[in-house]
Amino acid sequence: MILNENGLKDKAQWESKGYSLPKYDRQKMIKNTKENPVWVHFGAGNIFRAFQANVAQNLLNEGVLTSGITVVEGFDYEIIEKKYRPNDNYSILVTLKADGNIEKTVVGSIGESCILDSENEAEFSRLKEIFAKDSLQLATFTITEKGYSLVDGKGELLGLVKADFEAGPEKPASYIGKVAALLYHRYANGRKPIAMVSTDNCSHNGDKLYAAMKGFAEKWAENGLCDKGFVDYVNDKACVSFPWSMIDKITPRPDASVEALLKEDGLEDLDPVITSKNTYVAPFVNAEETEYLVIEDEFPNGRPALEKGGIIFTDRETVDKVERMKVCTCLNPLHTALAVYGCLLGYTKISDEMKDTELVKLVERIGYQEGLPVVINPGVLDPKKFIDTVLKVRIPNPFMPDTPQRIATDTSQKLAIRFGETIKNYIKEGKKLDDLKLIPLVFAGWLRYLMAVDDNGDAFELSPDPLFDTVRPYVEGIKLGEACDVESKIKGLLEDAQIFGVNLYEAGLADKVCGYFSELIAGKGAVRATLQKYV
Repeated sequence: MILNENGLKDKAQWESKGYSLPKYDRQKMIKNTKENPVWVHFGAGNIFRAFQANVAQNLLNEGVLTSGITVVEGFDYEIIEKKYRPNDNYSILVTLKADGNIEKTVVGSIGESCILDSENEAEFSRLKEIFAKDSLQLATFTITEKGYSLVDGKGELLGLVKADFEAGPEKPASYIGKVAALLYHRYANGRKPIAMVSTDNCSHNGDKLYAAMKGFAEKWAENGLCDKGFVDYVNDKACVSFPWSMIDKITPRPDASVEALLKEDGLEDLDPVITSKNTYVAPFVNAEETEYLVIEDEFPNGRPALEKGGIIFTDRETVDKVERMKVCTCLNPLHTALAVYGCLLGYTKISDEMKDTELVKLVERIGYQEGLPVVINPGVLDPKKFIDTVLKVRIPNPFMPDTPQRIATDTSQKLAIRFGETIKNYIKEGKKLDDLKLIPLVFAGWLRYLMAVDDNGDAFELSPDPLFDTVRPYVEGIKLGEACDVESKIKGLLEDAQIFGVNLYEAGLADKVCGYFSELIAGKGAVRATLQKYV
């Protein structure tokens, strides 16, 4: 069994092994996609293969779509050269269900795969041809948050971006510059409308893509390298829209156990490729079953009926509410609580933490009792049901190889949004802050975590965090089982609204955090004892 057009001719063999196959005329789909492209996607990675490509597959099966997706890779060309094309643009989606079952789907919805390389004349010309088509309605993106940035960490223009600003749209070298050049080509061929839809997991993602396109348009116009009308085109929502979206689906790196399972089925050529840019890519992708994609419904050239595939279309305000619901209440705070205490208690898998009575109680109470009363219901998704799915299906899924150590990365940057917003909402709504008992326990747990000593008294390695040099000195000299004036040591940190979202003294929560922290450092086993006492 080989994953390509020829290998899939024996359908009965694949179906006998439990694989769902495309139910449409794929050659006809490919022809339609090439002649009249509707949907281009930038970023050929795993989240796209597991989510957007599968949505298209389901809609092709149902006859809702007649053309597929044109996938474009602009960072690591080897993904296309070494995996997509040798597999005739097929991939296998292995859905890992929380009950231990798996679903295997051969996804064939990619009608064409392209490389975003301005030095490759054939590839770039083909993309220009696609972008000049009347039929093109949307370009979607999964290129990571930093993919939209024009500047480095110091706020200085990236070298390739600076060069592109000065050279113009003919042969840009930066990823985002190449996208801008394609958009300019669409403008130059009749100001044709299009929706440019970031589906990356970052706040107000459409604004980030808009800022990048606007930056290029203005610089090129300023330098006399493009028609000044291009700036107006990018700024005109009737021509080019940049909708906000919220995406949520866990798609881990292809897992060796999944690879072994597929080999048992008789699949050949499954070996993953590690590209020269260190991308780990396999003919299959594994993912959880739960997925959400909520998109602002702004499509100046129309759009496919993707709502029939489970994608939710709504207004910008609702997208924002969904994102805040997820990030501030229903998912991310629970993850952070499990990350901090998971590291202290020696866990290496998030799913295993959901077998721990105290930790389950901790996140249930933070979600349902402390967060839910002040969350704004976005209407399109129910917050309680969202938490139910997180705690009963998603986090306990043993197939999801996520670790508390990974999630504990950059915690200093996360506390303000993941917990501070709830505190602010309590203040705004006049609710009793005294009702917040476990959010302060997470803060105290993080201070205990900064000591880099687990509940057995053994040292462990902290996950990376840009503010370690600032925050760790507050716990220096504090030792397990040794009495000390806790408040005098950590007062300055508890006053830092940048870290916690509010000054904890002004919010009346500092004493609670100090008290919890004193108990957490009482000696070996104190973390467990404190959790047992308060949750």
